[in-house]
Amino acid sequence: MARFGIEEEFLFLDEHSLAPVALATGTRERITRLRTGGEVTTEYLTSQIECLTEPVSTAADAEAQLTHLRGLIGWHAQDQHAIAAGTGTPFVTTRSSAVSPSSHYDDVAAQLGHLTRDHEVNGLHVHVEVADDEERVRAFDRVRGWLPVLLALTGNSPFVNGRDSDFASWRSIQIRRLPASWAPPRFRDYDDYRAGVQRLIDVGALTDAASLSWAVRISERYPTVEVRVFDAQLTAEDSVFAALLSRAIVITDDQPHADIGTDGIDVSLWTAARRGMGARLIDPTTGEADDAWAVADRMLAMIAPALRDLGDEDRVREGIERLRALGSGADRQRRAVDEGGVPALADLFRTGTTAPFPTPNAAAHESGSVP
Repeated sequence: MARFGIEEEFLFLDEHSLAPVALATGTRERITRLRTGGEVTTEYLTSQIECLTEPVSTAADAEAQLTHLRGLIGWHAQDQHAIAAGTGTPFVTTRSSAVSPSSHYDDVAAQLGHLTRDHEVNGLHVHVEVADDEERVRAFDRVRGWLPVLLALTGNSPFVNGRDSDFASWRSIQIRRLPASWAPPRFRDYDDYRAGVQRLIDVGALTDAASLSWAVRISERYPTVEVRVFDAQLTAEDSVFAALLSRAIVITDDQPHADIGTDGIDVSLWTAARRGMGARLIDPTTGEADDAWAVADRMLAMIAPALRDLGDEDRVREGIERLRALGSGADRQRRAVDEGGVPALADLFRTGTTAPFPTPNAAAHESGSVP
């Protein structure tokens, strides 16, 4: 059974304005020392933090780890009168977030220049274990054509500067400004992949391979294919749904395939970012444009045997039913603002990082990680 891991990024938002805020240095250090059923690390900006699961084999293990980690950062955020929000972009921004102390982040900030000032974006990254180098390239290519429908299913960043952006995933539009972003090209084999990445470094587009912003890439740290197309998600349940789809696509070989090209994938990523599941996308099995739900249904039919073999069929079906009933994260964010304004959106974010702990200190003590 292919193992997988989930990386979730969160923004700390002021509980009243929902603008990004930096946690106090001591608080960030306390959180990132925790090592119980996953890991919490710093991210690019001081207003961000990342939670990483350990490698897992089942959806239940992944959801348990994410729920625990989300609860920990939620309590620490509450202690600072903030909310740890699972959203691709903040509701409003002051464009004043500082870069986290790190030589790597310093290099990235120097490369991005002014783009760093409003690059307050959060993603969900799913690692799927694939042991062989050449098989990773083949799996990487299998994911490429499905990137737009994966984004359409998980768009969760509708607001910018306190206004509706009219996009389901404004984060994707922000990411588009970066070098080597959105759909990667197709590669013949592992050597071709490595040569392609090295060319980007040689021309100065990237500081190193770890800075690739493609929506899917081969991990530099682990023997995995890393699917990065997703916005950060409102709930652990939403994140696990995205992970299960990713794993099934990666391990399903002999997929029907129409060569729609990188431009075809990119144009579909744009329409997915703009309209979510109301978009029209180019179907990677036929090469023809179709409604996002029709493309999703074909994807689900193709990966159905893998989902059954892995025991994930029921969870994925429930995830699709939830999407049809409640909408995507972007839909839920918009509905919260329409019904109750900023306070209702704050409550929606807070619900995603609520923990069964009485206090932040008690949570740390219970884990045995902080004396």
